[in-house]
Amino acid sequence: MAGDVTAYIGLGSNLNNRQRNIKKALDAIASTKNINLLRVSSEIETKPLADKKQSDYLNCVVQIQTKLKADELLKVLKKIEGSLGRKKQVEKWANRTIDLDILLFGKKIIKTKDLVIPHPQMHLRSFALNGICEIDPQTIHPVLQESVSELYSRLKDGNFYIDENIPRLICVSGVIGAGKTTLASGLKDVYGFNLVKEAYDTNPFMPKVYAGQKSFALDSQLYFLLSRCEQLQPEVLRDKISVSDYIMQQEMIYARVWLDAMQFDLYRKINAVMAKTVTPPSLVIYLKSTPAGCLKRIKERSRPYERDIDLSFLENLHNSYQRFFDSFNQCPVITIDAEAVDFRQNEQVETLGKKINYYIGIATKTLRH
Repeated sequence: MAGDVTAYIGLGSNLNNRQRNIKKALDAIASTKNINLLRVSSEIETKPLADKKQSDYLNCVVQIQTKLKADELLKVLKKIEGSLGRKKQVEKWANRTIDLDILLFGKKIIKTKDLVIPHPQMHLRSFALNGICEIDPQTIHPVLQESVSELYSRLKDGNFYIDENIPRLICVSGVIGAGKTTLASGLKDVYGFNLVKEAYDTNPFMPKVYAGQKSFALDSQLYFLLSRCEQLQPEVLRDKISVSDYIMQQEMIYARVWLDAMQFDLYRKINAVMAKTVTPPSLVIYLKSTPAGCLKRIKERSRPYERDIDLSFLENLHNSYQRFFDSFNQCPVITIDAEAVDFRQNEQVETLGKKINYYIGIATKTLRH
């Protein structure tokens, strides 16, 4: 079927015989005129989104070629859903015998009352991205202009959703000197995000700790913890879109560096309780910088209490951050090579900001690269 559009459809079921529902849907798609079913991914079992009290879902992805237009394909899929017993549902993410979503339709970007393509949250769903990756990992997302394999790697097998009822928080993370505050401040200036800055300048204990007075280490950690908890309370952020130059969870990295075993055990318990009270991140931007690059920027900004920071200290932090983000799966993480960007340039901030807006569900024009 040369010249036809290649499209991807996501299938999901969590009622009755899920495998049979999916097979019937696939058979119906394959038997439809002007649709050629090419490949089907493996089936994946997933938990319901938004902690719904439902049965687990069975999902897969199918690649097709079709002569149909996108709106015509949508009508076909709705008809198949109805024939398999799916009822019209008012509640979001309700139980369903079958769910058929157009994920991608060639390189098209479509936004109408009834249809948005690419699927507006497919980049947040591991089960959708993994299915496309299994078929063709180099498939490009038309809006983000990145491969599905790259998008999938950001999720660590997690499945996320945009909840407009809670504050949206973007956390910029990285080793000391990676450029976190520069980027966070740039996002505030370019996009008007509410800026939440780390309480470096007001922490009275930190200069003493950097000067080698380890007896103040626990005081310093608790100061930062209290400050973060005050800054990130949901009632403080409310309906704002906020960007912080830290991520709450990084505190355990520094606690391991500065605290002795007894202090760390106490701090870990306090942190576990207090961290539950803050707004969770919607998205993390990890500025990955070489220790040498961080040291160079630290020397350039010349903060008095940072003058004794050396390369070995930064290498230790760098390795700790790497281990942390290798397993972090609480939200999507976009990793940026900090040596390849200059976020003092508004154009670079704007380009990344458009991608950020897409991840947190804010309408934006097609991204520039």
